[in-house]
Amino acid sequence: MSIDLLREGTVIPAHPLALTERRTLDERRQRALTRYYLASGAGGVAVAVHTTQFEIRQAGLLRPVLEISADVVAKEADRPFVMVAGACGDTAQAVAEAELAASLGYHAVLLSPMVPGAGEPQLLERARAVGEVLPVIGFYLQEAVGGRRLSPSFWRSLSEQESLVAIKMAPFDRYRTLDVVSAVVASGRGDGVALYTGNDDNILADLLTPVAGRRIVGGLLGQWAVWTRAAVLMFEEVRQAWAGDDRVLRSLLGRAADLTDANGAVFDVAGGFHGCIAGVHEVLRGQGLLAGTWCLDPAEGLSPGQAEEIARVGAAYPWLVDDDFVAAHLDDWLR
Repeated sequence: MSIDLLREGTVIPAHPLALTERRTLDERRQRALTRYYLASGAGGVAVAVHTTQFEIRQAGLLRPVLEISADVVAKEADRPFVMVAGACGDTAQAVAEAELAASLGYHAVLLSPMVPGAGEPQLLERARAVGEVLPVIGFYLQEAVGGRRLSPSFWRSLSEQESLVAIKMAPFDRYRTLDVVSAVVASGRGDGVALYTGNDDNILADLLTPVAGRRIVGGLLGQWAVWTRAAVLMFEEVRQAWAGDDRVLRSLLGRAADLTDANGAVFDVAGGFHGCIAGVHEVLRGQGLLAGTWCLDPAEGLSPGQAEEIARVGAAYPWLVDDDFVAAHLDDWLR
């Protein structure tokens, strides 16, 4: 049922990492974050991905972080909920991480494209091997945060793999996004591969605009790690627009630039994305969900003026924030 929900399209936040001031895992707040996404009405979470910080692997936190979200969802979810685990590294590492995720009840694997020295044939073989463990979500990651350019033929070949169930398109580039959608269509598996936007700079346009005759059915987004209740309500409006409500469609199009502006602040576009993870933390810290903006790498943090920019967009676009919702439930989530 969860894979059916993934194919149908839903809101999937990229789960952050809750740390103490000593940069150790804050398990209570990590659980609270998962509860927040559940209560917000999200359709799933993606754990151990870029927003969770890839460094959790070197810090020995991969299993604990995956376990916490899996445990919360298993005990508290009363509806289908998609559990996505990130997997990194070469084929052996990615398969081992997929096996760990499968043992904990995860439904699909989001494969990082960051494999030093691997060409496209090696990436395809890696995806095939991981697909023998769990269904695979392909990932086109923007180069500014470590991604790479991948050819249309790569995306077509990946789409032809039966284990591929979705693609997160996050190149932050219209041409490359079109490459992916066209390749999925050409593969003949268009109905079997769900398209998800990861283009945090273009969320509403992606969700509202057919691309190569295909609809982008949902989002797997770092931006949706914050103000998630508002994101879920926005996604419901997107569905109303696709059902033919022109008034809602015009309203969403009129607000699309607001969301892009807000993402620019949260993801620190002015600072070259240096503070993209810390920016997510800053929003959650301001709401009380996190105790601080600490990252595993002490060199990562907010850029000068970024906190002020986040405060500006939160005040400028009240439809994007969910502060009252969080305040009403925070004590319960932190129990």
